[in-house]
Amino acid sequence: MDNQLFFSFKTNTSEINIPDKLNNPFGLSIPEIAKIAAKEFQKFIAIESQKWNYDFSSKKGKMFGVLVVKKANNTVGYLGTISGKLPNNETCNQFAPSLFDESKDDFFLTKGMIELTKMGNEIKKSTTPNQINKLTEQRAQKSFSLQQQLFAHYRFLNRNGTEKNVLEIFESSTQGNPPAAAGECVAPKLLQYAFKHQLKPIALAEFWWGNLKNKEKEHKAFYPACKNRCRPILEFMLEDSLLYKNASN
Repeated sequence: MDNQLFFSFKTNTSEINIPDKLNNPFGLSIPEIAKIAAKEFQKFIAIESQKWNYDFSSKKGKMFGVLVVKKANNTVGYLGTISGKLPNNETCNQFAPSLFDESKDDFFLTKGMIELTKMGNEIKKSTTPNQINKLTEQRAQKSFSLQQQLFAHYRFLNRNGTEKNVLEIFESSTQGNPPAAAGECVAPKLLQYAFKHQLKPIALAEFWWGNLKNKEKEHKAFYPACKNRCRPILEFMLEDSLLYKNASN
């Protein structure tokens, strides 16, 4: 385990109840220990974000989150991360990482995106409807193939160490095909790191950061995990098919 990803509590938590069971990611009830971790992580973001070339107070915000975990020696701390990527390709080495390694298969994603851009430019230059339709269909097929290849590289672990990729997870669910960016949300990334490094998940909290004028989400407010991308993944990882139904817990 990379120790810089494990945040030790600065707050005295000796009097705080440590839950025996992870709270429902889709529920509204958040354990006090997770709220404390989130508050500390927000202070970290406030300082760290000064290094990023992005103004979260006026531009589009992002979902962040924390997962309180326990080591084998019973030491309690927390992990933190962001949903998706930081804007402008900024990085933070203390965030739980994405499951996808961009260097996989000789940078297939980067090369594929370049090819899609070229195909898009060819469509713009085309002058006849038949040619435009043909190129548009070819680009759509290429895009779908690239997306499927990407999903195959997102491999998640569950509590017992069983591994499945996004395509396999959604195939056995009632949700259908995985939506774009499935696998890059906060909760799956945090749980993946915890399971991979034998850390016991204790409490989870996700919150919105940025754009104080946003009418849909409030800065620093807590929100449940998104259902359309995360439900099948989290049900697999936590081996619980009732997460969605029990979202009020």
